[in-house]
Amino acid sequence: MANRRIEPLKKVLAIDPNDEVAWFGLGKAYMEDANFEEAAKALQQCVIVKPTYSAAYYALAQSLEKLGRIDECRTLCTTGIDISTTNGDMMVTKSLEMLRGNLG
Repeated sequence: MANRRIEPLKKVLAIDPNDEVAWFGLGKAYMEDANFEEAAKALQQCVIVKPTYSAAYYALAQSLEKLGRIDECRTLCTTGIDISTTNGDMMVTKSLEMLRGNLG
């Protein structure tokens, strides 16, 4: 069954395509459905709209890893670590470091 949050979030984004919280929510909803291709697109848009959104980098990195896009994932982890460190989001920094370390 498709995630019930997806359509309402798409409606919000139709009205305000610069709503980073809606992009993040949409990406997470797609991740819950294991639709990592669409999740990656939504989360990529989230960080375009708000380049300092630490949690979006982690979710996007997770999606890229699931898609087997390891080089992109590694690069994104590095960017995300820089941003989350600047923001003081230590939990996100640690999560990204762990993910990057597990990429081999």
